Order: sequence, then C-alpha cells, then structure tokens
Amino acid sequence: MSVEPFLDPGSPRMRFGAEMRRLREEAQLSQAAVAARLGCTQTQVSRLEAATRTPSRSDAERLDRFFGLEGATSFTRLYHRILAKPGSPAWFMSWAEEIEPNALVLQSWDPLLVPGLLQIESYARHVLKHSVRITAEELEERVRMRMRRGQILDREAPPLFTALIDEGVLHREVGDAGVMREQLDHLLEMAQRPVISVQVVDPKCLAGMSGAFMIAELPNGQPDMIHADSSVQGQVTGDYEFVVSVRNQYEALRRCAYPERMSLKMVEEARRTWT
Repeated sequence: MSVEPFLDPGSPRMRFGAEMRRLREEAQLSQAAVAARLGCTQTQVSRLEAATRTPSRSDAERLDRFFGLEGATSFTRLYHRILAKPGSPAWFMSWAEEIEPNALVLQSWDPLLVPGLLQIESYARHVLKHSVRITAEELEERVRMRMRRGQILDREAPPLFTALIDEGVLHREVGDAGVMREQLDHLLEMAQRPVISVQVVDPKCLAGMSGAFMIAELPNGQPDMIHADSSVQGQVTGDYEFVVSVRNQYEALRRCAYPERMSLKMVEEARRTWT
C-alpha cells in the first residue's frame, strides 16, 4: 500500500498549487482549458494544483504570463522558494527577496566564506555545488539567484554595506587558485566603492564562533532584522532581544577587526599567495 507524502499546508509547493487553483476557478476555467493554454496535459495541471508534482521554471513563467502576475504574487517567486529548500533554505528566501533589497544599511559577519553579496560566480558555484542532493539544474538556478542578490550593490542608491570576514577566509581554498585570485580581486575592487567597507577580523577573536549573521537596517522606522546561520538551521527575526544580542556581538567583532586600510593590504597579500 502506497503512503501519500506529508505536505506542509504552508509550504511554497502547496501555496503554488492553491494559488493556481484559485486563479483558475476565478477565471471560470477547467483544468483542461488551462492545460491547453499552457501546452501540457490536464493530469499535469491536476498534479500541480494538488502539489504532487514539483513545478518547473517554465511552468511558473507560463502561469505568470497567463494570469498576468508579477512581483510578490508571482508563480516564479514561489518557484524560487520551492527550489531553495536544499541549498538556500526557505527561511532565507524572505530575507533575500523582501528584507535585503529594501535595507538602507547591511552589516555582515562571515567566519568561513566571502560574503554572498560579494561572491563571484565561480566561487559561488563551488560553494553551492556541495549542497546535499543538488541537481545540475538546481545548482545553476541557485548560482543565478546568488548573483542576483549581489545586484543590489550596483543600484543607483545601494545600501551601505560593512562586511567583517575572518582572516581564514582569505586562505581557505574554494575551487582552485585561479578562483581565489579572481575572488580576492573582486573583493578589493568592491571595497573601493564608498558604500562598501571590508574589514578582516583577527582569527583569535572568539566573539563570532556561533556562526555567520547579517543585520539589516530598514527604512521608515521599521525594526532592524537579523538573519543568522547555525550548523542545524538558520533564522530571520526582528525580535528585539535577539537583535540587541547580535548587535553586541557585531561590535565585539569590530573591536577585533583590523583597520580598513590594513585589512585591504591583507587581502592583497593573500591574493599574491594564490599562484
């Protein structure tokens, strides 16, 4: 006897199916009619609505065009949330899509890797390909998503971004020497922008041992938001006590950081070692 898998009613895949059914019924269309418009079978439409079939990118894009959707309500956005589970966890998607793009100030601590916003494509690909059970298609989509995140720094009015990184990040090989040279070159280039500051933290500093985190200051008096990683699960929160705790931790790390000019000299010296 087969057992139906448990589906979380609040999961992106269930929301995808429920929204598809709602819009179809509002338009007074049958599943067969929608299938004809999308170029698929009625069974495929039925399975999408029941969340027993994982939608493809083309499914999402066709549905957005068909129903005239964009932005926060789009099927493409839900598709990204579905895809994000193994490599970019669902808890992180609200940060990447809703909080980070609207921030006035971003402050990050990264003890293991170059910050995601400052990663080049080849570096990001080598990091993401080690996600559990990731397919080639999922890997490429996640790399594209990470590159899109970095585009907020190219806007006409980007957020102020201060990145604290552990000194070991400069010497931890990701990919190969060529990737590391290109990545550190990019880090140096981005650090020349007036809105971006990169500081290297003394590896003897113990304040950041609990893991990477990011602080976002938002406009219009909205409370600060935090996203924090751990070995088990990350979280996004605006809880006041948590925010205060992370801010205190960030200030402790800044006290362990080398001045910016010295930090960039350290990046340059590390870059020369990757030959």
